[in-house]
Amino acid sequence: MTSPKLYVNKNKERFLSELFTFLKIPSISADKACKNDLLNAANFVKEALLKAGCSAAEICETPGNPIVYAEKFLDKKAPTVLVYGHYDVQPADPINLWHVPPFEPVIKKTEIHPDGAIFARGACDDKGQVYMHIKALEYMTATNNVTCNLKFMIEGEEEVGSPSLEWYVKRNQQKLANDVILISDTGMISNQQPSVTTGLRGLSYLEVEVTGPNRDLHSGLYGGAVANPINILTKMIASLHDEANHITIPGFYDHVKIYSEAERAEMAKAPFSLEDYKKALNIADVYGEAGYTTNERSTIRPTLDVNGIWGGYMGEGAKTVIASKAYAKISMRLVSGQDEVAISKLFDKHFKKIAPKSVKVKTTYLHGGLAYETPTDSIGYQAAAKALQESFGVPSIPQYSGGSIPIVALFEQELKSKSILMGFGLDSDAIHSPNEHFGVFNFLKGIETIPLFYKYYAQLFKENKA
Repeated sequence: MTSPKLYVNKNKERFLSELFTFLKIPSISADKACKNDLLNAANFVKEALLKAGCSAAEICETPGNPIVYAEKFLDKKAPTVLVYGHYDVQPADPINLWHVPPFEPVIKKTEIHPDGAIFARGACDDKGQVYMHIKALEYMTATNNVTCNLKFMIEGEEEVGSPSLEWYVKRNQQKLANDVILISDTGMISNQQPSVTTGLRGLSYLEVEVTGPNRDLHSGLYGGAVANPINILTKMIASLHDEANHITIPGFYDHVKIYSEAERAEMAKAPFSLEDYKKALNIADVYGEAGYTTNERSTIRPTLDVNGIWGGYMGEGAKTVIASKAYAKISMRLVSGQDEVAISKLFDKHFKKIAPKSVKVKTTYLHGGLAYETPTDSIGYQAAAKALQESFGVPSIPQYSGGSIPIVALFEQELKSKSILMGFGLDSDAIHSPNEHFGVFNFLKGIETIPLFYKYYAQLFKENKA
């Protein structure tokens, strides 16, 4: 039987050409002008799944962008794996910082990717990783090597918080029933050191609005006599952290999971160079909560960050004005034990309390989700670890991620199954940023590895049932 590696090498150029076609579709879920592009991307995924071997595939309407559902059944006794991914992408702005047009994919060599990397919006997050699963299915079908029942659910709203996914999942629980969920929307430590993401942070994302006078004012006539909402907002934001960079919202840390020294020591085994980290980001030093390492700050500790701030005049030249309003978008990454609804309420109460009487404050909850952990003693994790070790030749490492995929907790709640986060991207792949890219090595290695996951999962499932 042809091995995954041989099959991938034989079809490499075709796989890349097909992925390029997918990447050229500007399926930006945050942009209403891209509605047709999102439909085109959904149809591309549907047709690709059918060609790869699915027995059925459909475009499922939702209150928002459609979900692509497809399936391939093997045997009632075989385990069922649900593959989740998304075909929507982030906006490409700022366009002027891209080295190549964001929807005209090219392959360029980089220091980290000497075999070349695919530069395009969505290359890593998540079109390239979704397409790995489709081509892995093609290989298994072509070689008669399907070992699990497969279901695919590929959505088009992940980058805007998946507002329609809960609606769809709750109405299709029997259709989506599975033994484990496989997701490649995360990364690994390096091309030499594979890893499985075993923890994700939760999220609370809000927008705040501070209003002062009932109109914009002349800063000469009113400056110093009337509260400037921009000045006030910046002071309020600055007060949300103390000198040790702890978050000052009362009750914020009440339910935060505290990891033991032994657990922290185990996490510290993951290879990490602080100097390389600083060099890659072109920073002189790191910054964060006192008492924790850089990796701990970005994975197992909660954070609060301003993602955008605006107000007043931002055009060319000068305009001496005191703005009537100032705004900011604020995200809080949460950890095990924290509930995003409760944290959002704590933020709202505190932010309004610290505002002076000279302004009015409004907070709007945009979206969020719970933190998530995958147990390393589950057969899903063990199958992923075995697959990665066979593919890469070295044992994989369990790794916590600082990112959030809110729907993972939703899946466990509604479908009663665990998710395995086996991603192939790297932290340096610039997802959500200009010049997003995905290593050719990583793309092809994913196609090689995914069939091995199914092989080992079927074996372990059978043993576990015996």
